[in-house]
Amino acid sequence: MSRGISWRNFDFLLLGAVVLASSLGAAMIRSAVAGNEVLQPLIMRQVYFALLGVVVIFVVASVDYRYWMALYRPIYAVMMIMLIALYLSAQAVFGAARWFSVGVLFLQPTEFAKIVVIMILARYFEQSQYAPRNLSWIVKGFLWTFGLMVWILLQPNLSNVVVIMVIFGGMLWLMGVQVKHVLFVAGASVLLVGSLIVLSVVGVRIPFMQKYQQDRIVNFVKPDPNDTYGNRYNVQQALIAIGSGGLYGKGYGHGTQTQLRFLKVRHTDFIFAASSEEFGMVGSVLIILTLAFVVWRCVRAAQKARDVSGSMIAFGVAILIFFQGVVNIAMNLNVAPVSGLPLPFISYGGSGLTALMLGIGLVESVVMRHSQTEF
Repeated sequence: MSRGISWRNFDFLLLGAVVLASSLGAAMIRSAVAGNEVLQPLIMRQVYFALLGVVVIFVVASVDYRYWMALYRPIYAVMMIMLIALYLSAQAVFGAARWFSVGVLFLQPTEFAKIVVIMILARYFEQSQYAPRNLSWIVKGFLWTFGLMVWILLQPNLSNVVVIMVIFGGMLWLMGVQVKHVLFVAGASVLLVGSLIVLSVVGVRIPFMQKYQQDRIVNFVKPDPNDTYGNRYNVQQALIAIGSGGLYGKGYGHGTQTQLRFLKVRHTDFIFAASSEEFGMVGSVLIILTLAFVVWRCVRAAQKARDVSGSMIAFGVAILIFFQGVVNIAMNLNVAPVSGLPLPFISYGGSGLTALMLGIGLVESVVMRHSQTEF
């Protein structure tokens, strides 16, 4: 049996960083949607989801993460049913079925699926920690991942499929995958990505990709300098916003690209550009350092975990936050194609924020029990 809960081990620094990032996000959403009556309710919704998320952190942390792991089968089954139901019945938004409409709220199961994948893989690597690091070991782990990932691919939601594959690859690497398998996967990935780029550039329709997704690849690889108001418009406005912010920014609520609405989807995909315009490089660095601190505390939790499953949960959440953050910022800086991945804790999105808070709750559960001893 294990001892009772010791809140002394709770990582309040991690919680503080998450609250700070969420507060920065809510403040920037308020500025980004100012004057838009349709988007105005999003401000309080994000605040409510942030408050709910803090409650979720404490509730999840109070329960031993191994109890959650023991429920992996029903959790996996429920998640798969939700993704299948979404694929069969949800309305298409921008060419992809990704949301359930619940009253005035939109539930995006894919955000929670990423956390479920982390839990399932953590449980798999715990059970197979002494297994030979052969191809069979990799394939079995991939099949657990693929069971959920295939329904996300069919939405289609390629960006989140990439996120899940990065989580899987990162956890494999940490568990000691053989170099020859890494080289094989790397070669296959380069071949696949290269094929997607070539087919998109020459105009060949790819079955599991929407036209707008292929257009994003083309616009990044082979931009049209004369396309001022077309597919490259958002990226161009983001670069203008970031560049015009300078060192200290134009001031909260005074960013011209943001407030005059030249910068589109400024409360979601391009919130980093809006933040950079109003708070300058100082604000951008603050956001980056805050997210980096969250990732570091997750990595620290993984290093102190008492078992493989706890370590993999914390590492998986760290990989998720790190990768999504890097891709979103790179997208804003035009060094990566537009993907639609949100900036963790900053971009608007109730499902995304709640799912991340759930992940942080699991990390806190790992932290709180790292010093316990079983008898």
